[in-house]
Amino acid sequence: MTPSIKHDLDQPILDVAHVNYKFGDHLALENITFHLHTGERVAVVGPNGAGKSTLFKVIAGILRADSGEVNVFGSESGKHDCIAYIPQRSVVDWHFPVNVFDVVMMGRTAMLKPFTIPGKQHQAAVRHALEKVGMQDLASRQISQLSGGQQQRMFIARALAQEAELMLMDEPLTGLDDPAQEDLLRLMEKLEQDKVTIMAATHDLDQAAQHFNRIFLLNRHLIRFGEASEVLTAENLKIAYGGRLRMMDDGKSMMALDHSCCEGGEE
Repeated sequence: MTPSIKHDLDQPILDVAHVNYKFGDHLALENITFHLHTGERVAVVGPNGAGKSTLFKVIAGILRADSGEVNVFGSESGKHDCIAYIPQRSVVDWHFPVNVFDVVMMGRTAMLKPFTIPGKQHQAAVRHALEKVGMQDLASRQISQLSGGQQQRMFIARALAQEAELMLMDEPLTGLDDPAQEDLLRLMEKLEQDKVTIMAATHDLDQAAQHFNRIFLLNRHLIRFGEASEVLTAENLKIAYGGRLRMMDDGKSMMALDHSCCEGGEE
């Protein structure tokens, strides 16, 4: 069982200072510095290859920054179990023979002693997490039988079972129909009541402006971080996307489309 790291509540839930990361000779992140407040929702936007996935993995401790610091409540992020990284659905093997309850139970792994069977306390935590996301009736369903929105809610339930205080969500809305997107956005907003902090990558600039407290505009370096009116200006978007930006307005939302390839193999 992993020992818990004491939180210094006088420190920001996330403090990133001068972070740089390279894939070989490719600079994926350059001098990234920012901090987050507990309970806020932050939309991370930028073109393909901007470093969004890489940033999330560095914060979660999956990747180690070449230089700079990432601290959670005052100590190194990789030592914390309160961070949950939710990857893009496209990288998950949805045919793996496991049901929803078992996936959510994976969030309790760090709290279990090796080779032990989860007891009533852990099972109750999983059931509570499933209720929070409205998935209690789907606990025994195989993950291959879930819709896209259900898949995302299952991952949020796993993060809640983990007792995560910071969720890093990599394009959670991509590929979902409008009702599923609205359900997921409402769920994110409800998590604020539990003081859960969220960073979510998205290509929908209108959704970013309407449903998130602040917007993080990234293209390898941080271009602007703040409220939508400060960040989503023509000048900032031109810096971020250059000539690759295409705006598509379907009457409901404004999408930033970028069909260029991901350099360095990372988003």
